[in-house]
Amino acid sequence: MTGFFQGLVCLDCETSHPDFLLESACSNCGSEWLQARYKSKSAKSALQFIRSHPFNLWRYAQFLPPYDDPSKFSRSDGGTPLLKAEQLGGLLGLTNLYIKDERLSSTASFKDRQATLTLSAIQAAGHTEAVVASTGNVAIAFSAQCARAGIRLWAFLTSLVPPEKMHEVALYGTRVIKVTGTYDQAKLLAAQFAKERGYFLERGARSVPAIESMKTIAFEICEQLPAYIKPKETEFLAPDWYIQAVSGGLGPIGVLKGFIEFQEAGLTSRTPRMGIIQTEGCAPMVHAWRADEDVAEPVADPQTFIATLTTGDPGKSYSLLRRMMLETSGGHMESVEDDAAFQAMRLSAETEGISMEPAAGVAFAGLMKLVRNGTINRNDVVVINCSGHAMPAKKTMLRDDWALELDLDDVPPEAPHEGLYAALASIDQSSIRKILIIDDQADARRLLTRVLAAHGDFEIMEAESGAHALALIHADPPDLIVLDLMMPEMDGFMVLDQLKNQVETRSIPVIVVTAKELSNSEIRHLKYRNARLMQKGAFMGDDLIDEVENALAQEESKEALD
Repeated sequence: MTGFFQGLVCLDCETSHPDFLLESACSNCGSEWLQARYKSKSAKSALQFIRSHPFNLWRYAQFLPPYDDPSKFSRSDGGTPLLKAEQLGGLLGLTNLYIKDERLSSTASFKDRQATLTLSAIQAAGHTEAVVASTGNVAIAFSAQCARAGIRLWAFLTSLVPPEKMHEVALYGTRVIKVTGTYDQAKLLAAQFAKERGYFLERGARSVPAIESMKTIAFEICEQLPAYIKPKETEFLAPDWYIQAVSGGLGPIGVLKGFIEFQEAGLTSRTPRMGIIQTEGCAPMVHAWRADEDVAEPVADPQTFIATLTTGDPGKSYSLLRRMMLETSGGHMESVEDDAAFQAMRLSAETEGISMEPAAGVAFAGLMKLVRNGTINRNDVVVINCSGHAMPAKKTMLRDDWALELDLDDVPPEAPHEGLYAALASIDQSSIRKILIIDDQADARRLLTRVLAAHGDFEIMEAESGAHALALIHADPPDLIVLDLMMPEMDGFMVLDQLKNQVETRSIPVIVVTAKELSNSEIRHLKYRNARLMQKGAFMGDDLIDEVENALAQEESKEALD
């Protein structure tokens, strides 16, 4: 099947190669950087093919290099869901935030797409052994596919790869070579090993099937978005932003290539801006982007606990990605601390019920940073790549009070049931503080309730109006109030004034959470009323919890002094 495939072109000397080359270098200059090109496309014929095939990556075969019958070699990966993140979007102040949930692929990673297309190509080429260097996910994805295809795989993994990932790689029968060194050193060893033995080497961003496989993420997003944004008005729609964590650059290069090709085919009208996120301890692309440099200076000694993002030398990948971004819709490259990634993992789990790996947490933390600094606007359509899982959960993701303990050692053997019930009664109910959330928007109340309730030591009450709130407060005074300002009839300022003007309620701590842009006089008024201010879309769940805890602790200290 050839589809629209025209051939390959060398990115260094622009020499054309009419045939599909799996491993070969440019015949003119020897460069390994070859890229697939496609003929002038007919959107109509592409639509007919897409509509007639199942929802997986092979659905877009006309936009991929030629391959033999994929069912003989690999699973049909791709076809992952696009989820609207109502709760997390509400917390960030984004009206159109969507999660491309790659966790539902074969091994819970978008790298399954890479393994699927590559394995179809290498087995069709007659290879029986293959070599990869990996920080975890690529090795797992290729191991699963190689086991199915009957190909022997050699995986070079750095010693920083979590043991759980190494064990999974070995479980598929892959030969694991554990390298005590950096990922870049592991790649050099893998390349030399493959060259000496004549085995196929997975070359990441230099691999045509790898890049082409990532395009299918873009294709799927464009096909899935209209159901949320413009149902029945258009068949394909590109977002304003696409966000992804990056190590070597393969993923976003391929995804952006896919968005470009759909636009060229006349299926979409634009390409999105790209949000490229790295961990601060290994961010060569971000540093080069900030300095407006075409070449990234390598990071020789990555300082991060997130092993899957430790490519210190992205090489030509950065230069290619930067050029593609500048020639299309642009975007931004940003870095975040490891701790911010772990916090983002927790917040996403608490608000959306999505558990992800730390690398994806980096993407989510980067999204939050781009929203906070105004790079991403409230009404932008944003899609973020989510991959992997958080098991086993890292301790840094959880607060110290994440569990209540029951000691059953003293349960009397003669009355086990009574003893168990007594143990339940030992949970200290008096320590549970009452919080009243006042907001006329049900979605906003639900979001704040979920963030607070996730910590298990708050009793949450809700009021949809100022009048309702005042009635609840006088009937059952809360320990703390979370107040929205923009409400009909009686707004938050009026509620606050009434609370502070009455002796029995003036000491209740109030945290104002609002999306309203406040004037200087309004801010002074809130300070005069001793209200704490948090801007919607500018804080994370932990920020709210910390503010609540600080307000309650401050009030308890006052009561102790009295």
